[in-house]
Amino acid sequence: MRDESGGEIGWRKSSRSGGGGNECVEVALATDRVLVRDSKDPDGHLSLDRPSWAAFLAAVKAGDFDYPA
Repeated sequence: MRDESGGEIGWRKSSRSGGGGNECVEVALATDRVLVRDSKDPDGHLSLDRPSWAAFLAAVKAGDFDYPA
């Protein structure tokens, strides 16, 4: 996959991903977007603007998506 300028997009996986490498969420930085995909579906992805990505990360860090104990 290439970004808007034609450069290759470099996907990153969490260092906590399992060894199988096929059960991960991957993230890539494009020119003005953050791309997110499931490693089981490398042809599909979500595209978020940077403010939306920052808001999502803040919600994750705040525990907004944690399962109830």
